[in-house]
Amino acid sequence: MVDLELEKAYREKGYKIVCGVDEAGRGPLAGPVYAAAVVLPENCTIEGLDDSKKLTEKKREALFPVIQEKALYYGIGFATAEEIDEINILNATFLAMKRAVKQMEISPDLLLVDGNLKPKTGICEEEPVIKGDAKSLSIAAASVLAKVSRDRYMVAMAQEYPEYVFEKHKGYGTKLHYEKINEYGICPMHRKSFLKKILGE
Repeated sequence: MVDLELEKAYREKGYKIVCGVDEAGRGPLAGPVYAAAVVLPENCTIEGLDDSKKLTEKKREALFPVIQEKALYYGIGFATAEEIDEINILNATFLAMKRAVKQMEISPDLLLVDGNLKPKTGICEEEPVIKGDAKSLSIAAASVLAKVSRDRYMVAMAQEYPEYVFEKHKGYGTKLHYEKINEYGICPMHRKSFLKKILGE
């Protein structure tokens, strides 16, 4: 059940602004990793909202403006493929999360972060929540904002690099994507650190 009980419990402990944080795109071979941060009002309900991975693309797109409208504050950030290669995917994910939180007009008191690690943003206290996007409404909302933002970006990049058909696989390591890499090599969108075998490193 995705609800605001977790946020409520932390507010009762004295945290005024509780923010959900999630990422999208840790696994792909190409493109940035995105993150979003969302603060929802108390007693907020968003019909049909769930972990973004359980929703269809159409449903996520429909929820995107609803979340933006209902959120008290939200921010979206990303780290590029180049940054992923420089500092590794985990640190790049944390950087994207920090950028998302900093996009907001306020500084939260607590971050509820999907997963089992703290991103160490240095902004406020952080609490990892395993399977948070299936428990916390604000984390689920963040997961949808991050996923839709990343998907839209990859569709836009498909215009620049049409030979890779990014609009179909969004940079993930599908059979089609590997075929295109074998055919055309890599482009600036690709994460070299994810393709060492192909690059012969």
